[in-house]
Amino acid sequence: MAALVELNIKVAVFDPVLFVFLNRARNRVKILYWERNGFCLWLKRLEAESFKTAPDDQDEAIVLTIEELNWLLDGFDLWRNRPHQVLTPRFVT
Repeated sequence: MAALVELNIKVAVFDPVLFVFLNRARNRVKILYWERNGFCLWLKRLEAESFKTAPDDQDEAIVLTIEELNWLLDGFDLWRNRPHQVLTPRFVT
């Protein structure tokens, strides 16, 4: 799995990030990460439902915040229930 990350996603597996993989049925998620002296692999399998994914599955890497990952694991559809964008004003008129 670490080799898949290095070759396909082009991200160093030893960086402080989580790599999340879903199976085709979208009922299992595996999370891979490096912790001090070895890889950790976390697995969650849903018995009756599936994880919600982007409307256009393209097998591309998607960057999520920790909060968004928790929502995904809880079953929320991140792509249909997006909040408004945060705007940073440049000047006051």
